Order: sequence, then C-alpha cells, then structure tokens
Amino acid sequence: MKRGHSVDRVFHALGDPTRRAILDRLVHAPTTVTRLAEGLGITLTAVGQHLQILEECALVRTEKLGRVRTCSIQYLGFDVLEQWIRDHRSLWARRLDRLADVLAEPDERK
Repeated sequence: MKRGHSVDRVFHALGDPTRRAILDRLVHAPTTVTRLAEGLGITLTAVGQHLQILEECALVRTEKLGRVRTCSIQYLGFDVLEQWIRDHRSLWARRLDRLADVLAEPDERK
C-alpha cells in the first residue's frame, strides 16, 4: 500500500464516530463482533462494514475461531498516521522558525 494512500484511508476511517467508538472499545481488550454491535446499538452487518474499513487501513485485525469473530487493535495504521504527523510537525516547525527569524530582523525601510 502506498504511504500517501494509507494516510488518506486512515483519516477516512477515523473520520467516522462509530469507527472511533469501535477503536475506543478495542483499546481495552479484544472483543467479539457481537459484543461490539451490542455496545454500539447497531446491527452485526453495520459493524462488519465498519470493521472492513478499519481492517483495510490496518487499524483492526479480526480472527474467526469457529463461529466467533474476534477483533483486536492493529497498530500499523497508527504508525502510518504517526509518521505523517511527525513529518508535518517538522515541516511547520521549520516554517515557523523561518518566520520568527524574518520577524526578528530589523526593518531596513525605517
């Protein structure tokens, strides 16, 4: 998966409040799709659709054991997002440092 494409998918996934709620629940411990659906007040089908998006961008992993599908956090998507934030923070820090230097220079027009 291309890095830029991954970041777009992660932001898309995190832009939905239901998907963020799923991640919030999974931070504490892996859980079943059925439990997720009960706690969120949505259908199993809807949870499955949200999980598919979260899996595609590497934020969640699901495993099927028998008839039970269990979900857990996967950190690869967060790593991609963290790198994007680090890169942009560094870029803006340099730009703001340059602006501060320019503003600190004496005004030659006086």
